[in-house]
Amino acid sequence: MKEVASLVPNGRLVLATIASHEPDGYLEKYQKSFGELGIKDVIELYVNDRLEAAHEKKISALADVSAVFFSGGDQLRITSQIGDTPIDERVHEIYEAGGIVAGTSAGASVMSETMMVRGPNAASFRIGHIRMAPGLGLLPNVIIDQHFAERGRIGRLIGAVSQNPRVLGIGIDEDTAIVVKGEMFKVIGSGAVYLVDAAGVTHSNIAEGEPDAALSIHDLRVHVLSSGDAFDLGKRRPAGVP
Repeated sequence: MKEVASLVPNGRLVLATIASHEPDGYLEKYQKSFGELGIKDVIELYVNDRLEAAHEKKISALADVSAVFFSGGDQLRITSQIGDTPIDERVHEIYEAGGIVAGTSAGASVMSETMMVRGPNAASFRIGHIRMAPGLGLLPNVIIDQHFAERGRIGRLIGAVSQNPRVLGIGIDEDTAIVVKGEMFKVIGSGAVYLVDAAGVTHSNIAEGEPDAALSIHDLRVHVLSSGDAFDLGKRRPAGVP
């Protein structure tokens, strides 16, 4: 949150609580936290249903702002309620103009082109136990999972990239974030970020196995980064490593 606050140019931020089924109390909590960091104007954006995403009052909340923060909850609620609506279009405009679009938990997962929706919190992955859906598409060619070490989600991220090795898996611990600029990101926070790369995989049973069968995958590459480390998404390598 300190990093987000440092990047907001005019002290004005939209808090998108769309992921939550019960957003009461979110605004007050974030107003207090961001207020202590110098962001005095925090505006809430919430839609009860998809129809509201076209209401002028909702769209106008994003006028003249250059920072949007998506809170946690259910990432599928974000895409199902605002995907391909004027709100979605405006969020992309802010991002493409160099503004800040950030999020925590579900708000982090939704940033990617493909997002994790459901999967077991277990290191041993079963082929049929994962569900993915399109995200907001702000960050292409990756899939993001969060609460990563805390909830033992390595298995489901491996399963996700085994389905499409073009997509780079990014697992983010709690109290940890990636700050993306162009094709580079840096890691901040007290935890780690895990990169799971299946581009060089030589064998996978993902297409042949039964739904309850254990995944078999060979020559998978994994990087673990901590605060201060950087990663080149274009090269799919930690920065500074040949």
